[in-house]
Amino acid sequence: MSNFTLRPTTAEDVPQILAFIRALADYEREPDQVVLTEAELLRDGFGEKPLYRCLFAEIDGKPVAFALFFFIYSTWRGPSIHLEDLFVYPEARGKGIGKALLTKVASIAVSEGCRRLQWDVLEWNTTAIGFYESLGAVRMMDWRVMRVLGENLPKLAAMSKL
Repeated sequence: MSNFTLRPTTAEDVPQILAFIRALADYEREPDQVVLTEAELLRDGFGEKPLYRCLFAEIDGKPVAFALFFFIYSTWRGPSIHLEDLFVYPEARGKGIGKALLTKVASIAVSEGCRRLQWDVLEWNTTAIGFYESLGAVRMMDWRVMRVLGENLPKLAAMSKL
């Protein structure tokens, strides 16, 4: 087991946060889908009202993994956290880093009074699914993610009568 540390990110970490996001997009076979910029990450995560929080795992001071999450509200459960991304560089896998990041986010959820921690996982990522289930996560088989993206979002907004 390698020694690693976890820490919250700072504004100076934005380039590395974007590097992790791009590496995850490559892993998920969607490298062209990342449109977010460093300036947007800086504004959204480190402004007056941060929209997300992020943790790094480091080995010898070098970032090797990240977890990016934000608070949501469940009408059934109340305060919750959505884990948007959890990614460990391939060379750092198998050292307990992913588990450490996930359990740290869970501890933040508990300390903030949240009743639920949720995230999405791709159907083909059976390694991750098995890992999450081994930690007590439950797949929501009856639920499907719905999204409105790109030009369809302003089209939908234009339908508003109010």
